[in-house]
Amino acid sequence: MTGPTTSRGRLVLALALTGAVALFLAFVPLHRHWFDLNVYYDAVGHWLRDGRIYDFTIPGADGADYGFTYPPFAALCMLPMALFTWPAAITLSLVLNVAASATLLTWLIGPIVQRHGWNKWFAFVVAACLFVLLEPVRDTFSFGQVNLLLLVLVFFDAWLLSTGRGRFAGCGIGLAAAIKLTPAIFIGYLLITRRWRAAATATGTAAAATLLALAVAPGASRVYWTEALWDTDRIGVLSYVSNQSWEGVLARLVDPVPPSGVVWALGVLAVLAVWAHRVRRAVAVGDERAGFALTGVAACLISPITWVHHLVWLIPALAVLADSGLRPDAPPARRRLLLRVGALVYVLLCSSVVWLWRFDSTGVDGFLGSNTYVWICLGLLIALPLRGARSATMLGQEPYPARIP
Repeated sequence: MTGPTTSRGRLVLALALTGAVALFLAFVPLHRHWFDLNVYYDAVGHWLRDGRIYDFTIPGADGADYGFTYPPFAALCMLPMALFTWPAAITLSLVLNVAASATLLTWLIGPIVQRHGWNKWFAFVVAACLFVLLEPVRDTFSFGQVNLLLLVLVFFDAWLLSTGRGRFAGCGIGLAAAIKLTPAIFIGYLLITRRWRAAATATGTAAAATLLALAVAPGASRVYWTEALWDTDRIGVLSYVSNQSWEGVLARLVDPVPPSGVVWALGVLAVLAVWAHRVRRAVAVGDERAGFALTGVAACLISPITWVHHLVWLIPALAVLADSGLRPDAPPARRRLLLRVGALVYVLLCSSVVWLWRFDSTGVDGFLGSNTYVWICLGLLIALPLRGARSATMLGQEPYPARIP
Protein backbone atom coordinates (compact mmCIF):
# COMPACT_ATOMS: atom_id res chain seq x y z
CA MET A 1 0.00 0.00 0.00
CA THR A 2 1.50 3.32 -1.08
CA GLY A 3 0.83 6.34 1.08
CA PRO A 4 2.38 8.55 3.73
CA THR A 5 5.52 7.11 5.28
CA THR A 6 5.38 9.06 8.53
CA SER A 7 2.99 8.65 11.45
CA ARG A 8 1.92 12.27 11.19
CA GLY A 9 1.24 11.99 7.48
CA ARG A 10 -0.83 8.86 7.99
CA LEU A 11 -2.80 10.51 10.80
CA VAL A 12 -3.57 13.59 8.69
CA LEU A 13 -4.66 11.52 5.70
CA ALA A 14 -6.73 9.19 7.89
CA LEU A 15 -8.54 12.13 9.49
CA ALA A 16 -9.15 13.78 6.14
CA LEU A 17 -10.46 10.58 4.58
CA THR A 18 -12.67 9.81 7.56
CA GLY A 19 -14.05 13.36 7.56
CA ALA A 20 -14.81 13.25 3.84
CA VAL A 21 -16.59 9.90 4.14
CA ALA A 22 -18.56 11.04 7.20
CA LEU A 23 -19.62 14.19 5.34
CA PHE A 24 -20.77 12.13 2.36
CA LEU A 25 -22.70 9.71 4.56
CA ALA A 26 -24.38 12.57 6.40
CA PHE A 27 -25.89 13.78 3.13
CA VAL A 28 -26.00 10.50 1.21
CA PRO A 29 -28.88 10.20 -1.24
CA LEU A 30 -31.29 7.29 -0.99
CA HIS A 31 -31.16 7.06 2.79
CA ARG A 32 -33.67 4.38 3.79
CA HIS A 33 -34.70 5.76 7.19
CA TRP A 34 -34.47 2.32 8.85
CA PHE A 35 -37.48 1.03 6.94
CA ASP A 36 -36.73 -2.69 7.43
CA LEU A 37 -35.90 -2.19 11.10
CA ASN A 38 -39.26 -0.47 11.43
CA VAL A 39 -40.93 -3.54 9.92
CA TYR A 40 -39.13 -5.83 12.39
CA TYR A 41 -39.85 -3.54 15.34
CA ASP A 42 -43.54 -3.03 14.63
CA ALA A 43 -44.11 -6.64 13.57
CA VAL A 44 -42.67 -7.95 16.83
CA GLY A 45 -44.83 -5.53 18.79
CA HIS A 46 -47.88 -6.59 16.78
CA TRP A 47 -46.99 -10.24 17.49
CA LEU A 48 -46.83 -9.66 21.23
CA ARG A 49 -50.12 -7.74 21.26
CA ASP A 50 -52.24 -9.78 18.85
CA GLY A 51 -50.43 -13.13 18.63
CA ARG A 52 -49.93 -12.79 14.86
CA ILE A 53 -46.84 -11.60 13.03
CA TYR A 54 -47.21 -12.54 9.35
CA ASP A 55 -50.36 -10.48 8.74
CA PHE A 56 -48.63 -7.23 9.70
CA THR A 57 -47.59 -5.00 6.76
CA ILE A 58 -46.21 -1.53 6.06
CA PRO A 59 -46.50 0.20 2.64
CA GLY A 60 -43.20 0.58 0.80
CA ALA A 61 -41.82 3.11 -1.69
CA ASP A 62 -42.46 0.76 -4.64
CA GLY A 63 -46.18 0.52 -3.89
CA ALA A 64 -46.00 -2.92 -2.30
CA ASP A 65 -46.90 -3.80 1.27
CA TYR A 66 -44.01 -5.24 3.27
CA GLY A 67 -44.33 -7.51 6.25
CA PHE A 68 -42.15 -9.82 8.29
CA THR A 69 -40.75 -12.32 5.78
CA TYR A 70 -38.20 -14.23 7.86
CA PRO A 71 -38.75 -17.62 9.56
CA PRO A 72 -40.20 -17.69 13.09
CA PHE A 73 -36.75 -18.29 14.62
CA ALA A 74 -35.72 -14.85 13.36
CA ALA A 75 -38.77 -13.39 15.11
CA LEU A 76 -37.67 -15.04 18.35
CA CYS A 77 -34.19 -13.50 17.96
CA MET A 78 -35.77 -10.08 17.47
CA LEU A 79 -38.16 -10.28 20.41
CA PRO A 80 -35.78 -8.35 22.72
CA MET A 81 -36.43 -5.27 20.56
CA ALA A 82 -39.78 -4.99 22.34
CA LEU A 83 -37.84 -3.88 25.43
CA PHE A 84 -36.40 -0.85 23.60
CA THR A 85 -37.81 2.46 22.49
CA TRP A 86 -37.62 3.18 18.75
CA PRO A 87 -34.51 5.44 19.07
CA ALA A 88 -32.85 2.78 21.22
CA ALA A 89 -33.66 0.12 18.60
CA ILE A 90 -32.00 2.25 15.92
CA THR A 91 -28.95 2.70 18.14
CA LEU A 92 -28.75 -1.04 18.80
CA SER A 93 -28.97 -1.78 15.06
CA LEU A 94 -26.15 0.66 14.32
CA VAL A 95 -23.95 -0.75 17.09
CA LEU A 96 -24.46 -4.33 15.92
CA ASN A 97 -23.73 -3.44 12.30
CA VAL A 98 -20.58 -1.53 13.29
CA ALA A 99 -19.39 -4.53 15.32
CA ALA A 100 -20.17 -6.88 12.43
CA SER A 101 -18.31 -4.62 9.99
CA ALA A 102 -15.24 -4.47 12.22
CA THR A 103 -15.26 -8.26 12.58
CA LEU A 104 -15.54 -8.82 8.83
CA LEU A 105 -12.74 -6.38 8.06
CA THR A 106 -10.54 -8.11 10.62
CA TRP A 107 -11.16 -11.51 9.05
CA LEU A 108 -11.03 -10.48 5.39
CA ILE A 109 -8.47 -7.67 5.36
CA GLY A 110 -6.32 -8.51 8.39
CA PRO A 111 -4.31 -11.31 6.75
CA ILE A 112 -3.70 -9.18 3.65
CA VAL A 113 -2.41 -6.30 5.78
CA GLN A 114 -0.12 -8.58 7.74
CA ARG A 115 1.16 -10.34 4.63
CA HIS A 116 2.21 -7.08 2.98
CA GLY A 117 3.57 -5.52 6.16
CA TRP A 118 1.37 -2.43 5.94
CA ASN A 119 0.78 -0.13 8.88
CA LYS A 120 -2.14 -1.90 10.56
CA TRP A 121 -4.24 0.95 11.95
CA PHE A 122 -3.86 3.08 8.82
CA ALA A 123 -4.77 0.20 6.53
CA PHE A 124 -7.88 -0.55 8.58
CA VAL A 125 -8.99 3.09 8.52
CA VAL A 126 -8.68 3.16 4.73
CA ALA A 127 -10.43 -0.21 4.39
CA ALA A 128 -13.25 0.89 6.71
CA CYS A 129 -13.81 4.08 4.71
CA LEU A 130 -13.93 2.12 1.46
CA PHE A 131 -16.21 -0.44 3.09
CA VAL A 132 -18.90 1.98 4.26
CA LEU A 133 -19.08 3.67 0.85
CA LEU A 134 -20.36 0.48 -0.77
CA GLU A 135 -24.06 0.86 -1.56
CA PRO A 136 -25.03 -2.55 -0.08
CA VAL A 137 -23.29 -1.58 3.17
CA ARG A 138 -24.87 1.88 3.25
CA ASP A 139 -28.27 0.33 2.61
CA THR A 140 -27.77 -2.31 5.29
CA PHE A 141 -27.07 0.43 7.83
CA SER A 142 -29.81 2.79 6.71
CA PHE A 143 -32.44 0.05 6.30
CA GLY A 144 -31.50 -1.41 9.68
CA GLN A 145 -30.94 -4.76 7.99
CA VAL A 146 -29.34 -7.95 9.36
CA ASN A 147 -27.19 -8.90 6.35
CA LEU A 148 -23.84 -8.09 7.93
CA LEU A 149 -24.72 -10.05 11.05
CA LEU A 150 -25.58 -13.11 8.95
CA LEU A 151 -22.33 -12.67 7.05
CA VAL A 152 -20.43 -12.77 10.34
CA LEU A 153 -22.21 -15.98 11.36
CA VAL A 154 -21.31 -17.68 8.09
CA PHE A 155 -17.71 -16.50 8.03
CA PHE A 156 -17.21 -17.51 11.62
CA ASP A 157 -17.46 -21.05 10.27
CA ALA A 158 -15.02 -20.13 7.50
CA TRP A 159 -12.59 -18.90 10.15
CA LEU A 160 -12.98 -22.15 12.10
CA LEU A 161 -12.36 -24.26 9.01
CA SER A 162 -9.31 -22.26 7.92
CA THR A 163 -7.67 -22.25 11.35
CA GLY A 164 -7.86 -25.97 12.03
CA ARG A 165 -10.92 -25.79 14.29
CA GLY A 166 -13.25 -27.45 11.79
CA ARG A 167 -14.70 -29.84 14.33
CA PHE A 168 -16.65 -26.90 15.76
CA ALA A 169 -17.75 -25.49 12.38
CA GLY A 170 -21.34 -25.44 11.12
CA CYS A 171 -23.20 -23.70 13.94
CA GLY A 172 -22.84 -20.25 12.37
CA ILE A 173 -24.15 -21.37 8.99
CA GLY A 174 -26.99 -23.28 10.65
CA LEU A 175 -28.09 -20.27 12.69
CA ALA A 176 -27.88 -17.98 9.64
CA ALA A 177 -30.01 -20.42 7.62
CA ALA A 178 -32.59 -20.59 10.41
CA ILE A 179 -32.80 -16.79 10.55
CA LYS A 180 -32.95 -16.33 6.79
CA LEU A 181 -33.18 -19.16 4.27
CA THR A 182 -30.66 -17.88 1.70
CA PRO A 183 -27.50 -18.78 3.72
CA ALA A 184 -28.56 -22.45 3.50
CA ILE A 185 -26.57 -22.57 0.24
CA PHE A 186 -23.44 -22.65 2.39
CA ILE A 187 -24.53 -26.07 3.63
CA GLY A 188 -24.29 -27.04 -0.02
CA TYR A 189 -20.74 -25.70 -0.04
CA LEU A 190 -19.86 -27.85 2.95
CA LEU A 191 -21.28 -30.90 1.16
CA ILE A 192 -19.39 -30.18 -2.07
CA THR A 193 -16.16 -29.78 -0.12
CA ARG A 194 -16.92 -33.00 1.78
CA ARG A 195 -17.02 -31.34 5.14
CA TRP A 196 -19.50 -33.93 6.31
CA ARG A 197 -19.28 -33.14 9.99
CA ALA A 198 -19.64 -29.39 9.46
CA ALA A 199 -22.55 -29.95 7.06
CA ALA A 200 -24.27 -32.20 9.61
CA THR A 201 -23.67 -29.63 12.34
CA ALA A 202 -25.08 -26.82 10.20
CA THR A 203 -28.13 -28.87 9.22
CA GLY A 204 -28.71 -29.98 12.79
CA THR A 205 -28.34 -26.43 14.12
CA ALA A 206 -30.82 -25.06 11.56
CA ALA A 207 -33.27 -27.85 12.33
CA ALA A 208 -32.93 -27.37 16.11
CA ALA A 209 -33.50 -23.62 15.83
CA THR A 210 -36.54 -24.19 13.63
CA LEU A 211 -37.96 -26.76 16.05
CA LEU A 212 -37.35 -24.38 18.94
CA ALA A 213 -39.41 -21.74 17.13
CA LEU A 214 -42.09 -24.36 16.47
CA ALA A 215 -42.26 -25.22 20.17
CA VAL A 216 -42.34 -21.59 21.32
CA ALA A 217 -44.54 -20.18 18.54
CA PRO A 218 -46.49 -23.02 16.88
CA GLY A 219 -49.06 -20.67 15.34
CA ALA A 220 -46.48 -18.44 13.69
CA SER A 221 -44.52 -21.48 12.51
CA ARG A 222 -47.61 -23.02 10.92
CA VAL A 223 -48.48 -19.79 9.10
CA TYR A 224 -44.93 -19.26 7.87
CA TRP A 225 -44.22 -22.76 6.55
CA THR A 226 -47.67 -23.35 5.05
CA GLU A 227 -48.65 -19.86 3.86
CA ALA A 228 -46.24 -16.93 4.19
CA LEU A 229 -43.21 -18.71 2.69
CA TRP A 230 -45.10 -19.38 -0.54
CA ASP A 231 -46.74 -15.98 -0.85
CA THR A 232 -44.31 -14.17 -3.17
CA ASP A 233 -46.42 -10.99 -3.16
CA ARG A 234 -45.46 -10.25 0.46
CA ILE A 235 -41.75 -10.24 -0.44
CA GLY A 236 -42.00 -7.29 -2.81
CA VAL A 237 -42.32 -6.41 -6.50
CA LEU A 238 -40.06 -8.75 -8.47
CA SER A 239 -39.46 -6.20 -11.24
CA TYR A 240 -38.40 -3.42 -8.84
CA VAL A 241 -34.94 -2.25 -9.85
CA SER A 242 -33.51 -3.04 -6.41
CA ASN A 243 -34.07 -6.74 -7.10
CA GLN A 244 -30.65 -7.64 -8.51
CA SER A 245 -31.18 -11.37 -8.96
CA TRP A 246 -31.71 -13.61 -11.97
CA GLU A 247 -35.45 -13.48 -11.30
CA GLY A 248 -35.24 -9.67 -11.19
CA VAL A 249 -33.72 -9.66 -14.68
CA LEU A 250 -36.55 -11.83 -16.01
CA ALA A 251 -39.23 -9.80 -14.23
CA ARG A 252 -37.99 -6.52 -15.72
CA LEU A 253 -37.83 -8.06 -19.18
CA VAL A 254 -41.47 -9.18 -19.22
CA ASP A 255 -43.05 -6.67 -16.81
CA PRO A 256 -46.01 -6.45 -16.16
CA VAL A 257 -46.37 -10.15 -17.04
CA PRO A 258 -45.04 -12.54 -14.35
CA PRO A 259 -41.71 -14.14 -15.31
CA SER A 260 -41.65 -17.78 -16.41
CA GLY A 261 -40.95 -20.17 -13.56
CA VAL A 262 -39.41 -22.66 -15.99
CA VAL A 263 -36.98 -20.12 -17.41
CA TRP A 264 -36.07 -18.99 -13.89
CA ALA A 265 -35.47 -22.58 -12.77
CA LEU A 266 -33.28 -23.33 -15.80
CA GLY A 267 -31.21 -20.22 -15.06
CA VAL A 268 -30.85 -21.24 -11.40
CA LEU A 269 -29.69 -24.72 -12.44
CA ALA A 270 -27.11 -23.15 -14.78
CA VAL A 271 -25.83 -20.87 -12.00
CA LEU A 272 -25.61 -23.79 -9.57
CA ALA A 273 -23.73 -25.88 -12.14
CA VAL A 274 -21.15 -23.13 -12.69
CA TRP A 275 -20.94 -22.54 -8.93
CA ALA A 276 -20.36 -26.24 -8.18
CA HIS A 277 -17.70 -26.47 -10.88
CA ARG A 278 -15.83 -23.42 -9.65
CA VAL A 279 -16.11 -24.45 -6.00
CA ARG A 280 -14.63 -27.85 -6.85
CA ARG A 281 -11.77 -26.09 -8.62
CA ALA A 282 -11.24 -23.86 -5.60
CA VAL A 283 -11.13 -26.90 -3.34
CA ALA A 284 -8.73 -28.68 -5.70
CA VAL A 285 -6.20 -25.83 -5.43
CA GLY A 286 -6.81 -25.28 -1.72
CA ASP A 287 -8.50 -21.88 -2.01
CA GLU A 288 -11.07 -21.98 0.80
CA ARG A 289 -11.63 -18.23 0.78
CA ALA A 290 -12.61 -18.18 -2.92
CA GLY A 291 -14.96 -21.12 -2.37
CA PHE A 292 -16.88 -19.25 0.33
CA ALA A 293 -16.83 -16.05 -1.74
CA LEU A 294 -18.22 -17.84 -4.81
CA THR A 295 -21.00 -19.29 -2.67
CA GLY A 296 -22.03 -15.82 -1.55
CA VAL A 297 -22.12 -14.67 -5.18
CA ALA A 298 -24.25 -17.65 -6.22
CA ALA A 299 -26.67 -16.97 -3.35
CA CYS A 300 -27.31 -13.48 -4.71
CA LEU A 301 -28.06 -14.81 -8.19
CA ILE A 302 -30.39 -17.70 -7.34
CA SER A 303 -32.48 -16.02 -4.65
CA PRO A 304 -35.84 -14.87 -6.11
CA ILE A 305 -35.33 -11.54 -4.34
CA THR A 306 -31.87 -10.00 -3.96
CA TRP A 307 -32.35 -6.41 -2.87
CA VAL A 308 -29.30 -4.20 -3.24
CA HIS A 309 -28.55 -4.43 0.48
CA HIS A 310 -28.32 -8.23 0.14
CA LEU A 311 -25.25 -7.73 -2.05
CA VAL A 312 -23.04 -7.51 1.03
CA TRP A 313 -22.51 -11.19 0.19
CA LEU A 314 -20.23 -9.92 -2.61
CA ILE A 315 -17.78 -8.33 -0.16
CA PRO A 316 -15.68 -11.49 0.33
CA ALA A 317 -15.37 -11.78 -3.45
CA LEU A 318 -14.15 -8.17 -3.61
CA ALA A 319 -11.52 -9.02 -0.98
CA VAL A 320 -10.40 -12.02 -3.04
CA LEU A 321 -10.22 -9.91 -6.19
CA ALA A 322 -8.21 -7.16 -4.48
CA ASP A 323 -5.81 -9.61 -2.86
CA SER A 324 -5.27 -11.41 -6.17
CA GLY A 325 -4.33 -8.09 -7.76
CA LEU A 326 -1.75 -7.48 -5.03
CA ARG A 327 0.11 -10.77 -5.43
CA PRO A 328 3.80 -9.97 -5.80
CA ASP A 329 4.47 -13.24 -7.65
CA ALA A 330 1.95 -12.48 -10.43
CA PRO A 331 3.03 -10.82 -13.70
CA PRO A 332 2.67 -7.01 -13.56
CA ALA A 333 0.19 -7.00 -16.44
CA ARG A 334 -2.06 -9.46 -14.61
CA ARG A 335 -1.85 -7.47 -11.39
CA ARG A 336 -2.78 -4.26 -13.19
CA LEU A 337 -5.72 -5.96 -14.92
CA LEU A 338 -7.08 -7.43 -11.69
CA LEU A 339 -6.69 -4.16 -9.79
CA ARG A 340 -8.43 -2.23 -12.57
CA VAL A 341 -11.27 -4.73 -12.72
CA GLY A 342 -11.55 -4.67 -8.93
CA ALA A 343 -11.58 -0.86 -8.90
CA LEU A 344 -14.31 -0.79 -11.58
CA VAL A 345 -16.46 -3.30 -9.69
CA TYR A 346 -15.98 -1.34 -6.47
CA VAL A 347 -16.91 1.99 -8.07
CA LEU A 348 -20.03 0.49 -9.64
CA LEU A 349 -21.10 -1.01 -6.32
CA CYS A 350 -20.72 2.44 -4.73
CA SER A 351 -22.47 4.34 -7.50
CA SER A 352 -26.18 3.45 -7.06
CA VAL A 353 -26.14 3.29 -10.87
CA VAL A 354 -29.12 0.91 -11.16
CA TRP A 355 -31.44 3.59 -9.77
CA LEU A 356 -31.05 5.57 -13.00
CA TRP A 357 -33.51 3.05 -14.46
CA ARG A 358 -35.86 2.99 -11.48
CA PHE A 359 -38.86 4.21 -13.46
CA ASP A 360 -38.05 2.81 -16.91
CA SER A 361 -35.86 -0.25 -17.51
CA THR A 362 -36.94 -0.80 -21.11
CA GLY A 363 -34.61 -0.76 -24.11
CA VAL A 364 -31.04 -1.98 -24.44
CA ASP A 365 -29.72 0.63 -22.03
CA GLY A 366 -32.37 -0.32 -19.49
CA PHE A 367 -31.60 -4.01 -19.83
CA LEU A 368 -27.89 -3.44 -19.34
CA GLY A 369 -28.03 -0.63 -16.80
CA SER A 370 -30.86 -1.76 -14.54
CA ASN A 371 -29.15 -5.14 -14.09
CA THR A 372 -25.62 -3.84 -13.54
CA TYR A 373 -25.15 -5.65 -10.23
CA VAL A 374 -26.41 -8.91 -11.74
CA TRP A 375 -23.74 -8.68 -14.45
CA ILE A 376 -21.16 -8.08 -11.71
CA CYS A 377 -22.36 -11.21 -9.91
CA LEU A 378 -22.15 -13.28 -13.08
CA GLY A 379 -18.67 -11.97 -13.84
CA LEU A 380 -17.45 -12.80 -10.34
CA LEU A 381 -19.02 -16.26 -10.47
CA ILE A 382 -17.33 -17.09 -13.76
CA ALA A 383 -13.97 -15.33 -13.41
CA LEU A 384 -13.12 -14.79 -9.73
CA PRO A 385 -9.40 -15.66 -9.59
CA LEU A 386 -8.33 -18.70 -7.61
CA ARG A 387 -5.03 -19.14 -5.83
CA GLY A 388 -2.79 -22.19 -5.66
CA ALA A 389 -2.81 -25.03 -3.18
CA ARG A 390 0.05 -23.51 -1.21
CA SER A 391 -1.64 -20.13 -1.00
CA ALA A 392 -3.40 -18.70 2.01
CA THR A 393 -6.70 -20.21 2.95
CA MET A 394 -9.56 -17.82 3.22
CA LEU A 395 -8.68 -16.42 6.59
CA GLY A 396 -5.21 -17.89 6.98
CA GLN A 397 -1.83 -16.24 6.73
CA GLU A 398 0.43 -18.61 4.78
CA PRO A 399 2.75 -17.08 2.16
CA TYR A 400 1.91 -16.75 -1.53
CA PRO A 401 2.58 -19.66 -3.88
CA ALA A 402 5.81 -19.57 -5.79
CA ARG A 403 4.04 -19.20 -9.12
CA ILE A 404 0.61 -18.58 -10.53
CA PRO A 405 -1.52 -21.73 -10.71
